[in-house]
Amino acid sequence: MLFPFISHAETFIADSTPTHELWLASGFATYHFQTDQHLRNDNAGAGLEYRYSSNSAISTGRFNNSDWQATRYLAWQYQPFRLGITRVGAVIGLFDGYPKVNNSGWFVAMIPAVSVEYKRIGANLAVVPTYQDRLHGSVSLQIKFKLF
Repeated sequence: MLFPFISHAETFIADSTPTHELWLASGFATYHFQTDQHLRNDNAGAGLEYRYSSNSAISTGRFNNSDWQATRYLAWQYQPFRLGITRVGAVIGLFDGYPKVNNSGWFVAMIPAVSVEYKRIGANLAVVPTYQDRLHGSVSLQIKFKLF
């Protein structure tokens, strides 16, 4: 057995149970892979995340991005894998505000993401890949609080 501490493979597949949770999300604390550039690591902001099933959520918000500009986003979070309180998947969304991408206009991105939620507090961890000289690769942490 590949993982002897897990008895069934189904443990990794998140069910799709309907739920109704609204979360208030912070901006991001970011570590950039390109440390030699003058990038913003404190990506302050706020957003809302609505989890409508145990493996899916939609989110929207605004934050100050790594290029010192304002970014708005609208995204779908799909996390089909689960182990305990940890969900793994990706965020697919629309983002704007990056000067070297569509002249700060809207673009689509898919970002690997991990979420951890316990009672009324949670965190989202995203790994943003470097894309040419347009987007800066990073690991970003977002804290969130369940409103209801």
